[in-house]
Amino acid sequence: MHKLPEKFINRIKNGFPNADELLTALNETSPISVRLNPGKPNSLNKLELDEEVLWCENGFYLKTRPKFTLDPLFHAGCYYPQEAGSMYIESVVKSLNFPDSPAILDLCAAPGGKSTLLAGFLNNNGILVSNEVIRSRANILAENITKAGYANCLVTNNDPKDFQNLKGAFDVVLIDAPCSGEGMFRKDPKSRGEWSEENANLCSARQKRILMDIWDSVKENGYIIYSTCTFNPDENENNIEWFLKELDCEVVPIPRFENMLPDSKGYGFYFVPGLIKSEGFYCCVLQKKELLNLKHKVKLENISILKSIDYISFISKKENSLIYWNHDNFLYSSTPKTLEFYQQSLIKLNWIKKGVKLGENHKKGFQPDIELALNSTLINSEICIELNEQDALKYLHGDTFPLDAPSGIHLVCYQKQPLGFIKHLGNRFNNLYPKEWRIRMDLGF
Repeated sequence: MHKLPEKFINRIKNGFPNADELLTALNETSPISVRLNPGKPNSLNKLELDEEVLWCENGFYLKTRPKFTLDPLFHAGCYYPQEAGSMYIESVVKSLNFPDSPAILDLCAAPGGKSTLLAGFLNNNGILVSNEVIRSRANILAENITKAGYANCLVTNNDPKDFQNLKGAFDVVLIDAPCSGEGMFRKDPKSRGEWSEENANLCSARQKRILMDIWDSVKENGYIIYSTCTFNPDENENNIEWFLKELDCEVVPIPRFENMLPDSKGYGFYFVPGLIKSEGFYCCVLQKKELLNLKHKVKLENISILKSIDYISFISKKENSLIYWNHDNFLYSSTPKTLEFYQQSLIKLNWIKKGVKLGENHKKGFQPDIELALNSTLINSEICIELNEQDALKYLHGDTFPLDAPSGIHLVCYQKQPLGFIKHLGNRFNNLYPKEWRIRMDLGF
């Protein structure tokens, strides 16, 4: 294991509170935690749940670390392995005052832990736009958002500066800023070898640039939730101090739980290993006070709304609050407000996820998409083929196996939770689970 960087140790000893407890804890075992998906309740028999995470309603520590890859319910989106400190975002958003149907942007969102938390918080109300600048990570983000199963989520692949023309578009912008990663020294020992003072300084400058790029897209009286996973004041409270001098904003009080440490300037809070059961995390909230002058006219993108999708048997007829449309030869669905946001985008964002992709109409009939299977708002899971654990893992591995069913396309489930589709040909079936999502490890059977 890499040793803790000497310059990091010296900085912590020379000014960070509870330095000895922190430095000792960074060489101990990390706690394991997951956040349950309230939209997909299940028995979660693979997880040994321990105590609750105090600042997150659905957060739990685990007694032991399971092999998440070998749990079909993990792939179904029933829970998300997430560091406990970062779950604090739930308490933060619950403490803020914003409209009943807010628009939220998670700007640096991959791999998706905080975005899926926000999706659960919104529960199909309002809009969630999750963005990631690196394309490969944006695809992973879209996968995790899809598995969460909500219908008001969009995913983009853009630089923060690309949002500058979306004046006053968002009630809340979460900036979980790229940082020097000191808070992950315990969980990811390799990060110790990648740390340097020079890199930390570059991170601080990048964080300033990111916030300035996104500033115009925040509504008047809207919020910026700023967070990092580092203990470096130059990336945390010193940056907040710079923001307050440069911009018309003010710090908003946020909830404090036992053993959270206030930063040196009283703006936000630290989660410090050795004092609290989490990795390192910092959070502060700013409220925008600058007046906006919004006089632009928006030209809506022309989208053909479908009057009926009764021919798609996989869609639950109980759901009548969503709308459906054709786009690029695919069928999509979302909440009306999500579609309106998509249509009103003033710039051409790089869209990874435009709503819930239902599927595509082929000459041979409708071909459903994995996004439909995993969307708990839309899918009719009463008509499915129930798989046992071994067959569910084989399916997720991309395998085929003996399975009695009529010819045609079928939804397959594990413990009543949808996993995806198959196309049965009479004597065998084609596995329609996306190749890029499949389990790659040897299943051992």
